[in-house]
Amino acid sequence: MINKNSKIYVAGHNGLVGSAIVRKLKKKGYTKIIVRDKSNLDLTNQSKVYQFIKKQKPDFIFIAAAKVGGIYSNDKYRADFIFNNLSIQNNIIHGAFSNGVRNLIFLGSSCVYPRNCPQPIKEKYLLDGKLEKTNDAYSIAKIAGIKMCESYNAQYRTNFKCIMPTNTFGPNDKYDTLNSHFLPALIKKIHNLKVGKKSRLVLWGNGLAKREVIYVDDIADACIFFMKKKIREDIINIGTGKDYTIKAYAKLLLKIINPNKKIKIVYDKTKPNGTPRKVLDISLAKKYGWRPKYQLKNALLKGYQSYITER
Repeated sequence: MINKNSKIYVAGHNGLVGSAIVRKLKKKGYTKIIVRDKSNLDLTNQSKVYQFIKKQKPDFIFIAAAKVGGIYSNDKYRADFIFNNLSIQNNIIHGAFSNGVRNLIFLGSSCVYPRNCPQPIKEKYLLDGKLEKTNDAYSIAKIAGIKMCESYNAQYRTNFKCIMPTNTFGPNDKYDTLNSHFLPALIKKIHNLKVGKKSRLVLWGNGLAKREVIYVDDIADACIFFMKKKIREDIINIGTGKDYTIKAYAKLLLKIINPNKKIKIVYDKTKPNGTPRKVLDISLAKKYGWRPKYQLKNALLKGYQSYITER
């Protein structure tokens, strides 16, 4: 039974989701939180990961460590994305099993689902169709992690749970115009327009692709909620259940960040749109009693404030 005195290892504690999980655990009174920087533990090194887990003997593991990025970096660095993510998750999942750790949560991504699957996306749609080509290397690595957890649960009766978050943003996000996800990239672009002289906001594609976003503290809340929850399923979606066009996000962020300057939105249609629509069905999470707490406008404002602080 996981309690306030349990030893909890958070892999990827410096990242967007991992840091939010650590903040939430501390706020809830968990004191034995185990973390390691990249300089102290290379998660792609099998031997070192196994020895670390054997020595620390955690009661629970969150796998929030991953190589992540937006359309550009997913497509350009495909080999890095598939190798690093497969290595990290394989090492931690099997390392946990080998050392008697029976409880963990593996953080996946909504991009594991087929490009053109029915909306909203149910957990059962996994592997029902072709993936989005621009990020299939990353998606396949994450699908392998899901199937690995499912397989260990089936064969060895472990309690490995897989959480599939939608597009996540907030403190410790990556704000890179080319290599980050669309929302932090938008925040950075619009802030630069606010402080600079330019008055054109260039968006990739036609702006009509629809996306669902969630504030990272909601993801952390879901992780800790399901850490302590008994569930029958191996995989569970976490999101808001609401999606909007890229154009709509841009207009809302312009009002929040730069309300006093007239900005023209320009679409670069030579660039890809990515998946046409992606919104998760979160009815299963709701059935177990979890719901997101942050409203979109307030979440975007908090996201922008964290960008200002970190910048």
